[in-house]
Formats: sequence, C-alpha cells, structure tokens
Amino acid sequence: MHAFYSDTFVLPLPPDHRFPMAKYRLLRERLLAEGILRADDLHIPDAATDAEILRAHDADYLHRVQHGLLEPLEVRRIGFPWTLEMVERSRRSSGATIAACRAALSDGVAVNLAGGTHHAFRDHGEGYCVFNDSAIAARAVQAEGRARRVVILDCDVHQGNGTAAILRGDSSIFTFSVHGAKNFPFHKEKSNLDVELPDGAADADYLMAVEEGARRAIAVAGADLAIYLAGADPFERDRYGRMKVTMAGLAERDRIIFDLCRSAGLPVAVTMAGGYSPDVEDIVAIHAQTVRLAAARCP
Repeated sequence: MHAFYSDTFVLPLPPDHRFPMAKYRLLRERLLAEGILRADDLHIPDAATDAEILRAHDADYLHRVQHGLLEPLEVRRIGFPWTLEMVERSRRSSGATIAACRAALSDGVAVNLAGGTHHAFRDHGEGYCVFNDSAIAARAVQAEGRARRVVILDCDVHQGNGTAAILRGDSSIFTFSVHGAKNFPFHKEKSNLDVELPDGAADADYLMAVEEGARRAIAVAGADLAIYLAGADPFERDRYGRMKVTMAGLAERDRIIFDLCRSAGLPVAVTMAGGYSPDVEDIVAIHAQTVRLAAARCP
C-alpha cells in the first residue's frame, strides 16, 4: 500500500504550542517498527501546484499565504505562525492527498499520513488548516480525468466546514460529515449530509451514526472515489473532542468505512485529520490502527 508523508517539512512552533506536530513523525516510525508499512511503501509527495490549489482557493488568498501577507488576525485564526516552512508543508500535505487519491484509484487503498485540513475555506484558513486538501485533491483527480464523482467521508469530531463551503453547489462531489453538534466550529456550514452528535456520545451511538450516514452518502453520491478523514479526536481522552468513543470503537469505525467502500467498489484515500489527546501516543495508536486496517484491505 502506498503511503505519503510530509513530516520531514517541520513547522517551527513555539514550545508552548498545543498542536501535537510530533504525531506525524511518531506515526511514520511506528508504522515501520510494527511492520505495517515497509520503507518502500513510503513516499514524499510533490507539493500541490498553484493550479491545483486554485481549483479550491482564491488567487488572492494563495498569494498572501505564499508571500507572508496574511493579516495578524488571519494568522491567529489558522493557529500556526506564518513561516516559509508552514507554506511548504501545507502544499506538501495537499500534494500527499492528491497522490493518495491517484494511488487509491490504481490500487484500491492509499494513505496520506497527514491531511484532513477541512477547516480551510476558499479565502481563509482556520483551525490549523491552511489549504483544504480534500477539495484540492478531489478536483485534481477530476481535472486529470481519473474520477468523475467523489464522496468525502469526514469522521473528524469537528464539522468539515471549509470543505462544505468550498464544494457547495458542486454536484460532482458529495460531502458527508459526522461531528459534535456543540463542538467547533460553532457556526456550521451545510454539507450534503451532516450528522450531529451530542457531547458524551459513546461507541454505540457514534458507530450507528457513522454507518447509517456513510451508507447513505455512498448510495447517493454515485462516486468513483472516496476520501476518508479518519480523525482521532472522537476519542474519549481527546482534549477537544467532547465524546466518549473508545480506541476499539474507532477501529470499528474504520472497519465500517472500509467495508462499505469495498462493498460499493469504491477506492478510498485516507487522511489522518485531527487528534489532540494530551498523550500523543494515544493519537499515534489510533492513526496506526487506521493505517493497519487500510493496509489489510489493499490487494
């Protein structure tokens, strides 16, 4: 199975920053140590090009990101300080999702060991998201003639608001998001299908919502490709998740998504999305089990 990583392009964050950037490197190391992936399964992606990014984002926004011209409030909204490394890594992360989509269409399953930056809008970023890799990648494979229709299955605990806004009115890409009703973002956009869950939702209710919603989304979308955001943040010990889903519950969620996609004959590109447990090893373990289950479904 092909997996794409961009953790070698490190963001220089302040010591007190709460985003667990180390999870990406630790995930890659764990996947190799446990034999889930081999070294030759791993690839550094090309950066997303301007043309690819501009299918989802405004030219003015891209220019201001590229040249460090964002206003302080815009930088604060993203949550990362602006650096050239931030720009390069954001491009590479989107490029990794494009590459994962191409590989999935050839091999059935592929993974971006980062990505899932679903809070980035056409003209601004927020919530640790600069460019919207799902929207960029979906439109890239469409423009290349590799896929006609795409379904985005977003199982991060936070709504994919940027994805919904960018793709609103685009009937060729179906957006599904299952998320916390009262969690960030506090103003929700309208996906093609939104399933909201209360604070404290545990395995049974969460898994029912995922299965029913994803089954419906896949049936309606008529897609040639699925992009699956396998967020680790519904986890019961996540700092921001506000749900009570166990690690075993998240593994079952992954099985549900992969089985539904396989039954529908859908190739699936996986991205890691969020995860904010105070113990970074929790996040790494959740992402690793997603990749393990994805690899098991690769022919």
